[in-house]
Amino acid sequence: MKIPEERIGLFFQMEERYRARDAEFFKTLLKHEDFTVRARATCILAELGGRGFIEELADVLLHDENPIVRHEAAYSLGQLGFREAIPYLVESMKHDPHPIVRHESAIALGVIGRADCWDDLIKALEDHCPEVVDSAVIALSNIEFCRRLFSKPVEAEAAEFARKPGG
Repeated sequence: MKIPEERIGLFFQMEERYRARDAEFFKTLLKHEDFTVRARATCILAELGGRGFIEELADVLLHDENPIVRHEAAYSLGQLGFREAIPYLVESMKHDPHPIVRHESAIALGVIGRADCWDDLIKALEDHCPEVVDSAVIALSNIEFCRRLFSKPVEAEAAEFARKPGG
């Protein structure tokens, strides 16, 4: 396979803008024609922009044409860990046509670790795709673990452990 030179050139430009912490640049790439650029931009924007770009990442999750890019958006929203992402992840888990996206949305809900989505994850146990069902089990298990863990003050390492449910 021949990798397009334009893609590699843009990756070098992205690397420069990453070092400059230019979140706005990566926001513009979310609509790029090349899905590899969109996937990378999604992950980087989450890292650089954080909570301020949840809406943009949610738009990618719910509307990008490529399931791998949508998967990366679900992953990134989960890693951010903000409650504001839950409605978008639930919507994706329930309605995305591709199981890889539903799977990652369920896992991301588990990473966030909030019980707000418990009933939706219970419904995901009925998904026709076994990987989505398994992901819902992982998510529900981590949410229950977080409920018990955070019922009292915890050390930072315990909180970090709670964000690594697997999947």
